[in-house]
Amino acid sequence: MPAQHRHRTASRDALVLFLNSLLNTETINDSSYNGLQVEGAAEVRKALFAVDAGIQTFEEAARRKADFVVVHHGLFWKSANPCATGIMGRRLRSLMNRDISLYASHLPLDKHPVVGNNAVLVRLVGAKPTRTFADYHGTNIGWVGTFPKPRTVDAVVKHLESRLNTRCTVLSCGPRLCKTVGVVSGGGGMGCFASATTADIDLYISGEATEVYHLARESRLNVIFAGHHATETVGVKALAAAVHRKFGIECEFVDIPTGL
Repeated sequence: MPAQHRHRTASRDALVLFLNSLLNTETINDSSYNGLQVEGAAEVRKALFAVDAGIQTFEEAARRKADFVVVHHGLFWKSANPCATGIMGRRLRSLMNRDISLYASHLPLDKHPVVGNNAVLVRLVGAKPTRTFADYHGTNIGWVGTFPKPRTVDAVVKHLESRLNTRCTVLSCGPRLCKTVGVVSGGGGMGCFASATTADIDLYISGEATEVYHLARESRLNVIFAGHHATETVGVKALAAAVHRKFGIECEFVDIPTGL
């Protein structure tokens, strides 16, 4: 009889230790309880990566026969009611009844210099990450990059829309040619935008549009809002590749767009 193909597996605990170490999970003050949030099977055959925790994500994990899920937005937040009732109860049962683990990484996955959303986006638009900016909860989560050759805002927009499958909102308030770019994925927020206005950059890229037109105009700063969800897909994809390289297990990214 021909030899059957055997899938590689990894220890759940070894995978968690690797992720904690890679992302410096314990060192970052965050509103998310980062790390292993739900404990499932001790051996991992397949890991699923997604932006958000939710029943739709967990059902996709089960359908694709994954037993470990990694997300950017987890289930447990320091400001939220911790009771396992209602929607939270249904979410937990969806995981625990299938013996699926859940690992969350919020700010650690935003700020990481290699697999982080912001550094990956800087490289995605053709710039080289050079320094951090945008203090949030006591840590700089944004990255500034320099273009080898100056790029127009239109060129960056076309690239983002093509690579992220998104539609951008653009404020062309700065120089026609951009030499530097600063990125804070996801919400971005007014605090991060204020940091961008003093970061000596030509272009600011974030996810969620906020009312910053006049600040952008008076700061002579170009702004691209490329979608909260879309700008946070790149980090989990990069993390999936890192886990596959380390353990050799099957890793799959699933995109569940929110339209936001």
